[in-house]
Order: sequence, then C-alpha cells, then structure tokens
Amino acid sequence: MEITLTGITTTGTPHLGNYVGAILPAIEASRRKDVQSFYFLADYHALVKCQDPALVHRSRLEVAATWLALGLDVENVIFYAQTDIPEILELTWIITCVTAKGLMNRAHAYKAAVAENTADAGNDPDRGVTMGLFCYPILMAADILMFKASKIPVGKDQIQHLEMARDIAARFNYLYGEHFVLPEAVVDEKTAVLVGLDGRKMSKSYGNTIPLFEPEKALRKLIMRIKTNSLPPEAPKDADTCTLFQLYQAFASTEETAAIRRRYAQGIGWGEMKQILFELLNARLSEPRQRYHELLGKPDYIEQILKQGAARAREYSMPFLQQLRRAVGIRPLSV
Repeated sequence: MEITLTGITTTGTPHLGNYVGAILPAIEASRRKDVQSFYFLADYHALVKCQDPALVHRSRLEVAATWLALGLDVENVIFYAQTDIPEILELTWIITCVTAKGLMNRAHAYKAAVAENTADAGNDPDRGVTMGLFCYPILMAADILMFKASKIPVGKDQIQHLEMARDIAARFNYLYGEHFVLPEAVVDEKTAVLVGLDGRKMSKSYGNTIPLFEPEKALRKLIMRIKTNSLPPEAPKDADTCTLFQLYQAFASTEETAAIRRRYAQGIGWGEMKQILFELLNARLSEPRQRYHELLGKPDYIEQILKQGAARAREYSMPFLQQLRRAVGIRPLSV
C-alpha cells in the first residue's frame, strides 16, 4: 500500500491560504482507502521559529481542532503529534551522523538567513542562526523516513527538503544496507496560492491573513479591507488579477465562478463583490466554524485522538527503530 505523509507546523492560527493550499487537498486524500496516510502536528518544528510557549501551546490546539472540524477521517488515517513519537528524535540523531554539513549549508532557509546578515558589511553571517534552523531539514527527513513514506505532498518551496531526505536516505542505505524508502515529492500544480489583504501571498509573516474560523462580523470586516484598484463599478474588470475573485474561485463551484467572471466582464462594484465574497465564505465555513469552536472547548478529547494516533504510529516506529539500531551496531552485547 502506498504511504503518504503530511506535517502541519504549529506556529499560528490556520488561515484561508492554509485551507486552500494544504488542508483541503489533504482532507480529501484522507478518505482514500488504497493509501496509508500519516498526518502529524509538527510541534518540534514549531520551536525553530517560535519561542513563545503560550503561542505554541495554543497553536497545537487550534491546528488539531481545525483539521478535525474540517472532516479529517481519523479512523482511516494516522493523526498524531510529532512530540508523541520519541523514536523521531532518536532517528534524527542517527541520520545526523551520516548527513554532510555541506548539504545543510545549501538549505534555502539557512542561505536566506546568511544573505540577510551579510547584506550589512561587518555582520556575523551566522548571527541569529540556531542549530534548530540549520538542522531542521534533518528532523524533516526523520519524520518522512521513519514511516517509509513514498509520496510526500509539498509546495514548490519544500521540494529541496525532499531532495535532502532522499540524499540522507541514500547515504544511510549505502553505509548500512537498504533500510529507507527514498521519498518522492508530489507537487500539485493546480493548488492555489492565495493572495492576502495587501495583494501579497497570504502569509502569517506578512500579517495579511484571513483566519479560517474568524467570527462572522470580524470576517466581513477583514474582507472589506482587501486591497482593490480604483476602477468605477461600471468599468469591465480583469477577474484573473483580482484578489477578491481568486478568493471566491477557491471556494465556489465551477458554475458560481463562471457567473461571477461574467459579472466582472460586465462591470461590478468592489463593495458588491466584497459582500458576495463574504456571503460565500460565511456560508461555506459556518458549520466547520461551529465544530471548531466546540472542539476548542474539548482539549481532552483532541488529546485522546492524538494519543490514539500516536499509539498506531508507534506500531511502525518502534520496531523500525530497533531495526535501525541494530544496523548501526547498537544491539545487545551478547549478539
């Protein structure tokens, strides 16, 4: 059976961009019976970017509640917190010992940090760079390799990490025998990258997001803030370059999208379009929003689901780690 794996970093409240780009495709895939899917809260990864304990804790709850509210089939998939699988960290160290530093030097996040530091002459190239930032591609590789996942759905910006995981797995297999499956990146070219309130990619780092389960009044207020041009209502407008249309298209049916596209060609006021978008989003998200807020009040229930998922995950990770320990020579002295 094909094995897939998806991690969700717990560094903030999920927003519309997360939903369209990652959550919706993954939840649809979670219903497949011919695939064994692993979904996990990447809460160790969160520590690379966030040193606010309250935010990390809250985000773990919000992210788990989001996936459950939107219909993740936890009977069919294995849903767990990374921090509940101790074998992940042990595997991280084992593969760290076969990973070339030069490979980590080429990681995009590390190179970007160095480039930012050296933009000002005299700065230490590694100023502010933690070993978590430098080595997190190895932790990501351990997440994948532990469960022998062969297909990893990723955005284009994550392809390098999959290539690194393949390099690390191949090096380990060369040294110790064929133990790891070499994973393949699965990039959905059709997956939308939503634009935020200010016209840039919707991202928490830009502060331009629309939280997925924002209350109705707050949702409307955010939509009314979306940046538009100064064309008058009667002027024909280009739907394909409009943030409002892009958001609408991500949630609407084919027929609804075609009808609004015709309205753009005929001329539509921005205020009217913002109201149409609000009504669509509010209708689509009202039921999961209610489930989400109910789940936030049941942290023990969510914890139970994650623990059950972790127990299922460890049925894979514990025996495999023992196999890997023996492969590198860590086995009973009498053997």
